[in-house]
Amino acid sequence: MAADAHGAAEFYATTRGAVTARLLRERLAALWPDLSGLSVLGIGFAAPYLRLWRPHAARCLSLTPAQMGATRWPAGSPCLSCTAEEDALPFPDLTFDRILVVHGLEAAENARRMLRESWRVLKDDGRLLVVVPNRAGTWAYWERTPFGHGQPYSAGQLGRLLAASLYRVERRETVLWMPPIGPRLMLRSANLFERAGRRMMPGISGVILAEAVKDVYAAVPLRPALRRRLVLAEAA
Repeated sequence: MAADAHGAAEFYATTRGAVTARLLRERLAALWPDLSGLSVLGIGFAAPYLRLWRPHAARCLSLTPAQMGATRWPAGSPCLSCTAEEDALPFPDLTFDRILVVHGLEAAENARRMLRESWRVLKDDGRLLVVVPNRAGTWAYWERTPFGHGQPYSAGQLGRLLAASLYRVERRETVLWMPPIGPRLMLRSANLFERAGRRMMPGISGVILAEAVKDVYAAVPLRPALRRRLVLAEAA
């Protein structure tokens, strides 16, 4: 079952959701510290994370796939939002410098088509950042969070999917060792869980992040080999 925008919004309105968003934003900020003057697209439910770059980006747009339902930014926000089919994004080719996919890939009806559409609207020197639930972590199996819906991935599965969609992974990160359930005391110890988990259990984080670039050369068809004409001489 895929997460919907309404359920994701309700989760991020809770204390646990706010802590989750803060921990993820810290990793996102480390990967993309400054997007001043760039065009940014968020696919899925990206509202809690696009706020990182909203003040300085030239354009910041949130797109929710149609199967997740519509969502809106708060009144007065300089960001735009829209709803569209995941395999038919309503933008021209080469529009965005950065694309963030969060609560999008695991919920996709056809993940490869969605990634190919993101490839089309991403500039040739642009970057894609995908956030997915880790198959080996506990968050993928707790349905009270948006990460507990849809298709979880291992790092290898995500890398192969991106490669098949003409992307090349350049960096991977992991985050969320805090349990998806538990008392408020665990929320207060979130940073401790992150430090301990990163050091002692790096493979069982709740979430995997992969930053990728367009593999432009993989999309260029090879030229057909030149055929040499063979001339046969008649025997005397």
